[in-house]
Amino acid sequence: MNTPSLDWSLPYASHRSAVMGRNVVSTSQPLAAQAGLRMLLAGGNAVDAAIAAAMALTVVEPTGCGLGSDGFAIVWDGKELHGLNASGRSPAAWTPEYFEKLGGIPETGWNAVTVPGAVSAWVALSKRLGKLPFAQLAQPAIDYARNGFPVSPTIARLWALGAAKLGAQPGFAECFIPNGRVPQAGEIFRSEAHARTLELIAETEGEAFYRGVIAERIAAHAQVHGGAMTMADLAAHQADWVGTIHQRFGDSVIHEIPPNGQGIAALMALGMLDAHGIGAHPVDDVETVHASIEAMKLAFADLHQYNADIDAMPVKPEALLNPDYLRRRAALIDTTRAGDPGYGAPRPGGTVYLAAADASGMMVSFIQSNYMGFGSGVVVPGTGISLQNRGHGFNLTPGHANQVAPRKRPSHTIIPAFAMHADGTPQMAFGVMGGPMQSQGHTQMALRVLRYGQNPQAAADAPRWRITGGKGVAVEPGFDPVVAAALRARGHEVTVEEGNGVFAFGGAQLVLRNGSTYIAGSDPRKDGHAVAF
Repeated sequence: MNTPSLDWSLPYASHRSAVMGRNVVSTSQPLAAQAGLRMLLAGGNAVDAAIAAAMALTVVEPTGCGLGSDGFAIVWDGKELHGLNASGRSPAAWTPEYFEKLGGIPETGWNAVTVPGAVSAWVALSKRLGKLPFAQLAQPAIDYARNGFPVSPTIARLWALGAAKLGAQPGFAECFIPNGRVPQAGEIFRSEAHARTLELIAETEGEAFYRGVIAERIAAHAQVHGGAMTMADLAAHQADWVGTIHQRFGDSVIHEIPPNGQGIAALMALGMLDAHGIGAHPVDDVETVHASIEAMKLAFADLHQYNADIDAMPVKPEALLNPDYLRRRAALIDTTRAGDPGYGAPRPGGTVYLAAADASGMMVSFIQSNYMGFGSGVVVPGTGISLQNRGHGFNLTPGHANQVAPRKRPSHTIIPAFAMHADGTPQMAFGVMGGPMQSQGHTQMALRVLRYGQNPQAAADAPRWRITGGKGVAVEPGFDPVVAAALRARGHEVTVEEGNGVFAFGGAQLVLRNGSTYIAGSDPRKDGHAVAF
């Protein structure tokens, strides 16, 4: 019997302990974590676990990702670090003139959709680094879709918000508002269409999605609803092994995927904080928080000016990460006043997230997303494929590195992160969901765990801040009011954001290596859950 009439609020403070084991999976949804654990118990490795969890998340957390998502991964295979960019490119027909006729780049609908890349991420990871058959990895997700799963309270709330915004988009209501209403917390949701699509993806190792019957359905739906995506656009897609970019931070080295992702902003902020001498005051002291906010503002100013498809960037990552440049930027931090910085001029010379690790030493940092909740709102009928709205990440500014163009990757928000010890051994897989919060979250997690020694669960639990433009700073309700007042005294325009933590401050997952075992933290802002054995 369903229990939708229960009061699902959590009115009392609680303290969650970190999870420890030789094999761990940490995700934003318990059923997805269990899917990953099933692969480890079946003899698979951390990559198999991550793929199974990612597939399951498209079913059990459709408010953050879907079969039409993009994806990125960083993997330590036991000997070396790999970086995968599986974000999609724009349709060949997308030009500035195309969108000028539309009055701009929309946030919803088919003209916000770039080629979805998550499926290609799963396939590329499995072929290169996995152990189990690809079809086996999809089985938990297929089971959840076909036989149903109970919708969690957090997902139910986000589902209702998404439906109110996107219910009129092509295919959305048929898939996500069955029988005229969204599912309530505790109710069982099923999607036979999603199950069948997963089976096709599994049987063909993704070929059906990009060059077969699924691609035909995607392209046909685009044509009917005024989209530009074609079979040729889908067939041209490929996931790219791109390595990582990195930044020394104390005794650690933080790795991110190269642009088009925003991870470079976290590296820049951490590099500035190192140059600034962060660590002299407690982690939650106003001096630490103020300096962190100011470094993040400086990094974001450069991000918004320069970040784009790496092939289109006039200023390359190595220039933005040049130690001399970061020292110059750090010198702009006023320790007494909030700033509103512009971008610098470097000289040549710088969602859903999950982490998994296994007893062999393999560690995975993986993220996939539809971008703004359900993304574009477009769902291909009879497939369960909800499509991202990554095209909205482009701009129409003439000459800008991120100006829209054919077959180009947009500046992207989703980013996995990985920390290595300075001696070249793996340290931590981590990530924080939530649009522009992600690089800010990476900075805060690295600061807490790697500089101040907080355990992963405490770092995930700690109230977070987020810059909002100009001198604006949003903080969570649990943020220390004394520190908030001290920030206001320095000119920060601080607001406390109530009841919007999932969207505004994201959710974190962290897996820290501890000798031959791991310590995992998972974020209660979503349905974060870590499992281990």
